[in-house]
Amino acid sequence: MDSLAAKLTTLTEQAFSALGLPVEHARVAVSGQAESAQFQCNGAMPSAKAAKKNPRQIAEEVIAKLQELDSEGVFALLSVGGPGFINITVADGFIGSHLTDLAGDQKEGVPKLAKGETVIIDYGGPNVAKAMHVGHLRSSIIGDALRRMMLATGYKAIGDVHLGDWGTPMGQIISEYELRHPEWPYFTGGDFSSFDPQITMVQLEEIYPFASKACKDDPERAEKARKATAELQNGHPGYRALWTTFVEVSIAGMKNNFDALGVHFDLWKGEGSVHHLISLMVERLKDQGFAREDDGALVIDVALEGDKKEIPPLILYKRDGAVMYGTTDLATLVDRMNENHPSKIIYVVDQRQSLHFEQVFRAARKGGIVPESVELTHAGFGTMNGPDGKPFKTRAGGVMKLEDLIGMGVEKARERLREAKLAEDMPPKEKEDVAHKVAIAAIKFADLQNNRVADYVFDLDRMTAFEGKTGPYLLYQAVRINSLLKKAAEQGMKPGTEFSLQDEERPLALLLSEMPDQIAQALKNYSPHIVCDYAYRVAQEFSSFYGNCHILSETDEVLRNSRLALCALTARHLRTLLALLGIEVPERM
Repeated sequence: MDSLAAKLTTLTEQAFSALGLPVEHARVAVSGQAESAQFQCNGAMPSAKAAKKNPRQIAEEVIAKLQELDSEGVFALLSVGGPGFINITVADGFIGSHLTDLAGDQKEGVPKLAKGETVIIDYGGPNVAKAMHVGHLRSSIIGDALRRMMLATGYKAIGDVHLGDWGTPMGQIISEYELRHPEWPYFTGGDFSSFDPQITMVQLEEIYPFASKACKDDPERAEKARKATAELQNGHPGYRALWTTFVEVSIAGMKNNFDALGVHFDLWKGEGSVHHLISLMVERLKDQGFAREDDGALVIDVALEGDKKEIPPLILYKRDGAVMYGTTDLATLVDRMNENHPSKIIYVVDQRQSLHFEQVFRAARKGGIVPESVELTHAGFGTMNGPDGKPFKTRAGGVMKLEDLIGMGVEKARERLREAKLAEDMPPKEKEDVAHKVAIAAIKFADLQNNRVADYVFDLDRMTAFEGKTGPYLLYQAVRINSLLKKAAEQGMKPGTEFSLQDEERPLALLLSEMPDQIAQALKNYSPHIVCDYAYRVAQEFSSFYGNCHILSETDEVLRNSRLALCALTARHLRTLLALLGIEVPERM
């Protein structure tokens, strides 16, 4: 359903149209100066030039027309402010009626922004055979939040993990196993169909860095890895079978981390899954005259006239015939267009990869792989830093595993619950579940509340606090409202179906009406922090309402039931907003 601002915009559009003014200027927004008015329309000023009138005069004419059109008593006060702002204060009855509609809305105030259009969101991006680390956190939770928001607003949102499973590291690891186990049938040409190499994630985590260092230190070793990579990509049966084992073992480990984070993927494809599409794609690019040889490599020029910075060609094949990340990303676009026919493809990847995606997107447009009608967006993000302002590391200076970070969060959550004397009467299993939910809320909200493109400092003490702008604070407020409603039910009280507003309730009521616009704005910019900010403001406003009003002790039954209805609506809002962020609210705390 629409927000209050959207409903008011419909009325102002009617007024602008009746006066012959451009309706595109009739938009109503929440006022930035609450002391002057609840809402504001700034359309008189841009309309003044064409109408050849003073903006204040136009504003007065619009107000007169609005009063003439107001047959249902929508407006409590209309006035002109400053150079021509149209200040709008609406009647409490109009707000109450809107809240009644909102309470009965099955979508709980989430706007419908699409009609089933397919969107692919590329996020996560972990590498096969390598332990997931804190560097995967931002992509995973930002991408998952966008997927949840898009699903809720009417898109067919598909989350693709896009595994790093096809580059040079695979050849390094395969060649390392060949050096250690030359007798394995993968390398001798024997029958490996029933052979079990008993590879574990622990083993891969040891071999990956060992092989990488060996190749850096020894040119001959690096050449062996390069040949293994090329043979893998060219279909060597033994290498392919061993590689498949790496992928399966790695995905099992990844799923443990993603399940702990509450992050979901619909597709578990990797770079290797599109290798069969590359040769035909490249041949077409050659036939179109776009792919050319350059010093033994095959490239596609993507620079455009007017570029203010150098945009190098995208390399399709290296001199040795091996493919690059750009090649597999381009082939992945071929696959996505063929299989999913999306209207949008969004990449949630570190913003330091912006040049890479600029090259890929331009090549995709140039080669006709992705038409202009399909949106291609790199929703880049900043880094998660330690207290020193540098990318987050362990105390020993290494990269922290993601599972260790989650474990730290859970331990700190347990400590916070003890300090706050929360969850004390729960059985151990339930208490541990609450601690995990508090930890994930802390980690996710601390990340998502930042503007996506900004760097931020990871501070476990601050983010797990039950005070301030934190995930645990929002969980506490949501649980507190649920507890209040439960007490009311036990005393035979229940929320009313109508809203009777007084001064104490009005700010919260107006804020709740903003939900559709806030979610729409967050998706327009692919910025979950807008939802975070809104959820925090709702929690704060509820806290003020709770402190200023009698609820269970209110003797006026109509007023009490109205306030309980406002509590119930706030609880739904908070739970819905947190669910869009991938944060689960415990039943009690």
